[in-house]
Amino acid sequence: MVEGKSFVLLEALSTAIETFERIRDESDTGGSKPSDATSHGNFGDVSTAQGLKSLNAWLESRSYIAGWTPTQADESTFNALKKIPDESQYPHASRWYNHIASFGAAKSQFPGAKTPIHGGKQDARGPEPSQSEVNVKATVAPDDEEEIDLFGDDEEVDEEAERIKAERIREYEAKKAKKTKEAAKSSILLDVKPWDDETDMSALEANVRSIAMEGLVWGQSKLVAVGFGIKKLQISCVIEDDKVGVDDLSDRIQEDEDHVQSVDVGV
Repeated sequence: MVEGKSFVLLEALSTAIETFERIRDESDTGGSKPSDATSHGNFGDVSTAQGLKSLNAWLESRSYIAGWTPTQADESTFNALKKIPDESQYPHASRWYNHIASFGAAKSQFPGAKTPIHGGKQDARGPEPSQSEVNVKATVAPDDEEEIDLFGDDEEVDEEAERIKAERIREYEAKKAKKTKEAAKSSILLDVKPWDDETDMSALEANVRSIAMEGLVWGQSKLVAVGFGIKKLQISCVIEDDKVGVDDLSDRIQEDEDHVQSVDVGV
């Protein structure tokens, strides 16, 4: 009977460690996880004007759909859009779209469970339970009605079970140590102001885009009137925070003294 209890205890311990590993891995993503649309603004069908309006309002004060880093919620919403949102009507959704697009194929590696899309919005039912959760429920409930005390006397826990437990923990720690975290990125909007209305804005923009730095990707740009016939260049970019500093980038742009008067971080 003791051997039978030890076997069941060993199986329960194995699946519990697997579940613990999954929870720890999810927590490594920064505490954020994708959530369905109903808990994040209820965007509806983002391929419609009403859905885009809701999405734009949600992103007005946020960088991502959920949390502080990109997740599968961002990829699902991105894939549901038919095209880039009109910047004049949905500036925040357009900014977010360009930022997510800059990740390219890496979007599929965003953390979090993939949430299916139905009719342009995320499924409010949430992800199906994982196999490890099903295994835990099946293992903890034995076929017979005999109650098993997982926290019983030490005399009932054999040395073999303890050895396997320690080995599993060592394997988990070694696996976790090999993981590399994705570099943090930021989406920046820069206002580049010329000296006067006679400044060659085409040459100004060309000089700005010629700046190449590791971790810097230039995005869309446009000319914005500021008065008296003068227009400023408004240009977006995505930077890796550990490689590119905003101050350093501004200094590089202002080296073009023939065209650039000043550089500000836009709102």
